[in-house]
Amino acid sequence: MYDLLIKNGKLANGHFVDIAIQAGKIAKISTNIIESAEKEIDLKGLHYISAGWIDSHTHCYSASPIYNDEPDLIGVTHGVTTVVDAGSVGADDIDDFYQLTQKSSTNVYSILNISRIGLLRQDELADMSDIDLDIAKETINKHSDFVVGIKARMSGSVVKENGLKPLVKAKEMQAQNNHLPLMVHVGNNPPNLDDIAELLTKGDIITHCYNGKPNRILTPEGELKESMKKAIKRGVILDVGHGGASFSFDVAEQAIKKGIYPDTISSDIYCKNRIAGPVRSLAHIMSKFLTIGLSLEQVINCVTINAANALQMDAKGQLEVGKDANLTIFNIHHEPCTFVDSEQGNRQGNESFLPLASIVAGQVITTQHGEKTDVFNS
Repeated sequence: MYDLLIKNGKLANGHFVDIAIQAGKIAKISTNIIESAEKEIDLKGLHYISAGWIDSHTHCYSASPIYNDEPDLIGVTHGVTTVVDAGSVGADDIDDFYQLTQKSSTNVYSILNISRIGLLRQDELADMSDIDLDIAKETINKHSDFVVGIKARMSGSVVKENGLKPLVKAKEMQAQNNHLPLMVHVGNNPPNLDDIAELLTKGDIITHCYNGKPNRILTPEGELKESMKKAIKRGVILDVGHGGASFSFDVAEQAIKKGIYPDTISSDIYCKNRIAGPVRSLAHIMSKFLTIGLSLEQVINCVTINAANALQMDAKGQLEVGKDANLTIFNIHHEPCTFVDSEQGNRQGNESFLPLASIVAGQVITTQHGEKTDVFNS
């Protein structure tokens, strides 16, 4: 007998599937599982199911003085089974952050800020003495199951007079730690994107890839910069990292028309842009990409398998026997909606992601929308 059996779930590609869960893992996937389970949910072909959504760029260290939130408020309550904090903490606060995450129903991971002080202040890379490779290595070794990458925020306001030096140190840190994924924030210059991109190698992640600032991926004429063409060819990953100041519909639409798609869709969410917008939730950001032309399957891939691959999370992101039983049940809601970007631009859409339940290690957590759905009350 299985612990949980989900019947007649609809996949993003339109196919239907049954999924059996045992001991927190996916035990069987088939078009018709006839074995019994302690608990059964029949989606009746009316609701979608996917691997659990992964938000690969959030700020959920609740003790952070600048950007903070609670993992469950951005995670399982919105259909997101895994959240990754991207640089809120460095080596100095990682122990505290790890302890706080143990209280969460959502899976939580950290992309470690290369500055040991993390986001204690906005210019955490202005003092090169805060980048300590030995302390970073010790920290990463201690928290090898928690730290899934390192983060360098390469904006002028962050690095001050240091230019590219912090990124050079980040690449050294990466090399010393089994080539952990490196996420690089691109904002206002200097340093210029061309110079940043030149230092990036396969598997490195550029976040805020569709920002509307002068340091964007497109030339003034709307063409992809040569440095970015070369970086993408080398295997550099493009992450959305929407946030309150880092996503432009105009840039995203121009890029997508040229075939420059996001590899991962993430929110850069924290309490203020969750409550006041324009972020709201990962589902809200995903809905924006439906509105500007990505298919349902493309969007789902960006928050499941692509995100898992980018951060080397081998047990997540796929509906496959033996993987973690992290699943998201959702609907597509059809109703006119106005979506707003970080530049006060807006688009009118007719489809929105409506998360109904998060399943984490086989445990079902319904959202406020799911609580109104009969399938979870039977």
